[in-house]
Amino acid sequence: MARSDTFEKPPAPQRERAGSVLASLVAVLATLIGLVLLAWTILFVTKGRFLKHTFERYASRAAEREVRVAGDFQLYLNPLDIKFLAEGLTITNPGWAKQRYFLKSKLIDSEIETIPLIFGKRRADWLMFLNGEVDLAWSPDGKRNTWTLGKPTGEPFELPDIRRALIQGARVRYSDPRLQLTADVGIDTVRARDTRFADDIRFRGGGTLRERPFSLSGSLMSPNQTVNGGRNRFRMHAEGYRTVLDVGGTLPGATRFEGVPLDFRLRGYNLARAFDFLGVAVPDTRAYRLQSVLTKDGDVWRFTRMRGRFGNSDLAGRLTVTRPDNRLKLDAELVTNSLDIIDAGPFIGYDPERLDATGGRVVQSAGGAPRVLPDAPLRSEAISRFDADVKWTVRRVRADALPAISNIDLTLDLDRSLLKLSPLSFDLERGHVASDITINARRQPVFTTYDIRLSPTPMGRLLKGFGVEESGTSGTVKARIQLAGAGDSVHKSLASSNGRIAIILPQGSLWARNVQLSELDLGTFVWKMWQKKLKDPVEINCGLIAFTVRNGIAAADPILIDTKKNVILGRGGFSFRNEAMDLRVRADGKKFSLFSAQSPVGIGGYFAAPKLDVISPQLIGRGAAGVGLAAAASPLAGILAFVDIGDAEGAACGPVLAGARASAQRERDGDPRDDVGRGTTAKSEDGRRSPEARQKQRKKFLGIF
Repeated sequence: MARSDTFEKPPAPQRERAGSVLASLVAVLATLIGLVLLAWTILFVTKGRFLKHTFERYASRAAEREVRVAGDFQLYLNPLDIKFLAEGLTITNPGWAKQRYFLKSKLIDSEIETIPLIFGKRRADWLMFLNGEVDLAWSPDGKRNTWTLGKPTGEPFELPDIRRALIQGARVRYSDPRLQLTADVGIDTVRARDTRFADDIRFRGGGTLRERPFSLSGSLMSPNQTVNGGRNRFRMHAEGYRTVLDVGGTLPGATRFEGVPLDFRLRGYNLARAFDFLGVAVPDTRAYRLQSVLTKDGDVWRFTRMRGRFGNSDLAGRLTVTRPDNRLKLDAELVTNSLDIIDAGPFIGYDPERLDATGGRVVQSAGGAPRVLPDAPLRSEAISRFDADVKWTVRRVRADALPAISNIDLTLDLDRSLLKLSPLSFDLERGHVASDITINARRQPVFTTYDIRLSPTPMGRLLKGFGVEESGTSGTVKARIQLAGAGDSVHKSLASSNGRIAIILPQGSLWARNVQLSELDLGTFVWKMWQKKLKDPVEINCGLIAFTVRNGIAAADPILIDTKKNVILGRGGFSFRNEAMDLRVRADGKKFSLFSAQSPVGIGGYFAAPKLDVISPQLIGRGAAGVGLAAAASPLAGILAFVDIGDAEGAACGPVLAGARASAQRERDGDPRDDVGRGTTAKSEDGRRSPEARQKQRKKFLGIF
């Protein structure tokens, strides 16, 4: 066997193989870097002018608009930022827009930061915009706009972050049919004559909001050191719709509003008009002025350290405006130390200008009759466009002619046209009112439910304005109102409402003079005056003043007050439709009285102009009977017409204190009462009394009906 003189080479070491792979990677990377540098060099040398038609083609396709550059075009890296220059750049508008072009300009020259652009942020170190026009418009349905390119639906407008700018002969138009808002603003750069400021960008223009004109002006003053990271003084002034707005502050860049605290000042005759700019409906107010710090953070606008006044009342707190799910949302926490009762009027529908003109008088005329219930319609369409979560605290209410109101806590929740005021509570003298009100504008007509509850409250404090003093009055009162009705105003919802109103008087005492006058018991009244015991309290065992409401007509169900001496009964009612009242109240004695008229006292007129009628037909009849007896027999016989033998049956207080209806009321011995439950309704809407109201009530004469 022959021996071979050749030997196989040993395998290459692992280190040599790794080095070969690394060398290949380095070569590939070097090639890529070289190609990038070559491309950069070509673009830098040629300024990317050869990409003009490619840019037009791809930009038109992406924007779904026609994009054209009439003159010079440059697109390259300088050295890392993108340099873009275009002469005669035009971008067309969609077919529904009124203007042909969304953008057209003589020259655009800019430097765009590359790295932020990769992450979707538009930042420019420099922008020159000469003799250009921009048309910003929403479609009539609010679903599309001119500045959202290449997408089927419109997005909110966001300014690019621009560090420095030179603008000459520019004009910006804006329109939103939903807000009925149009604006036309001219922008120009003014060269300063001194050395403090190199450029002063000023703007001026105007427009209309809901067919009302407004004007605006402002400036952006950029110091020389802006190039090296200086700051810009910004101010804006706007007037219109009897509203004045001033915004000012210092910006880190020409359009860098993000996170910058701005001084915000607003004043006018009605705050609701200012919110019209946002398409937001808020309650009317009297003349106001507000100041706050405004900060923008993405889609969040924060108004902090708010303070100011409306009418004769103060206001402080914060407000945040956001757009969750692309829907406007207001969140606010507000505090008022002192609220003038007149300033509260517009919140429930009273015209603020009328309040100012009449000094707070809310009475108005409707068909010749006075009205007090507000009839301003709810702006259903406006509240459908936003949501809200508001908490408002009022520490004290100034109202000389009303019981003391304080510590109002209001929570307002608006969710897609469903408005809830729950809870709405406040202290009333030494009592407390809690309520829940829901306004459902999701259905038409608008449907409102009211649930208002008064906890036990000292009666003397509530009635002192009507001649009742606290001294000698220990009675309390509690109440509940539950109503529901359809209509887009307070008046309309109550005029169609159904439900129940109940005022309960637990055991207590009241000054004697008030009770005696209510029953016209002249004998007892004079006797107490002679004894100088007019202030001796009369004991109330229990009482109920209740009404059942059907279609806006409230009928007594029942009016029943049981005192130690008498039983007070009432019939009739009132109407939310025309605000008319037709009530008759009388007192039957439990004890003998020599001079007792035993005649009903009438309460008529309207909410705004009530009338008290103490000379009733029954009283005239008793007087005529007394004269007849005196003529036929003797003068002493005439007194018999005014004698009350005092056989009134006391009330069982259980049903009374439970607020039960008339059918459930009982006498003290448990028998059903036959003197309640036949209550009449108030006058009908045409002002005539109903047939039931025309029925004469039975009156006692020597115990015989």
